[in-house]
Amino acid sequence: MKILIIQQRYGIGDMVIFLPYIQAISKKFDTPVSLLCKESSKAYDVFAYDKHINEIIPLDQKKDGIGGFFKLSNELKKRNFDKVFIFNSSLRYNLVAKFSGIKSIYQYPLFRSKDNIVNSAKIFTENIIGKVVSTEPNLEIQENKNIYDKSFKHICLGISASGPTKRWDIDNYINLCRELAKKRDCKFYLAAGKNDKHLITKFISSDIGKNSITFEKLTIKETLPIIKNCDCYIGSDTGFAHLAVALGIKSLTLFMDSPVMAYGKYSTRMKVVEPKGEKDSTTHDTLGKDKISFQEVLVEANKILD
Repeated sequence: MKILIIQQRYGIGDMVIFLPYIQAISKKFDTPVSLLCKESSKAYDVFAYDKHINEIIPLDQKKDGIGGFFKLSNELKKRNFDKVFIFNSSLRYNLVAKFSGIKSIYQYPLFRSKDNIVNSAKIFTENIIGKVVSTEPNLEIQENKNIYDKSFKHICLGISASGPTKRWDIDNYINLCRELAKKRDCKFYLAAGKNDKHLITKFISSDIGKNSITFEKLTIKETLPIIKNCDCYIGSDTGFAHLAVALGIKSLTLFMDSPVMAYGKYSTRMKVVEPKGEKDSTTHDTLGKDKISFQEVLVEANKILD
């Protein structure tokens, strides 16, 4: 049996959130699945070692528009899928599946309004497989022997974000790390990329920066074993926060301008900090990066590390 799963959201965090449901469908039908997804989700890297997924089909710009519709349909038709599971309400993907000759199509109800992505995926999958599915993601990666010095606390720092309204000021991270290092020896791993050079430079140039390593030149796949060997993640609501919990690492995630009920409550490994005055209410347009309590972050970080 050949199975296709369609998950078209852009982010790494989105892909991690859908992981339990992808794995559950694979287990139900006792076969690895093909996954149609955006290249921005970094599924090639994230799922490089997951035995439940045997193929990643990129959903790129060439598959947009009318021409892209037929290009995608023809590409899928060649693979002769028996079943497709569509994790969205789009009529486009429903028609793509039909034009591809897929007989069994499972999809969210068409044309419905937006809702909580975790709840929707969970209900959809449980109705298919007939049993409860945990929302806790568990990411499979290549086994690496832990060679990190146990005398240090290894902390993954999510200093970047998808936009400035979701990013805590770099000076706050520097001051936080100074405080954490007063109680214990620490090494810091800067989860940031090439576009964050100014943030990386400021951190490394500080007095706390001598014990830091940057992800700047690494692929997502190369960062996974590093994150796996960290004691915790502290930082913005980014893909790295979600990768951390999927790797079994406790994550202290700062929600400033993104929906906490969708992205912050699906894992017991994730502790969230919201702006002052918010309680399970942070969402897009909260604009609360300057209302994150430094003291709360410090207290919660020490709890995780002690």
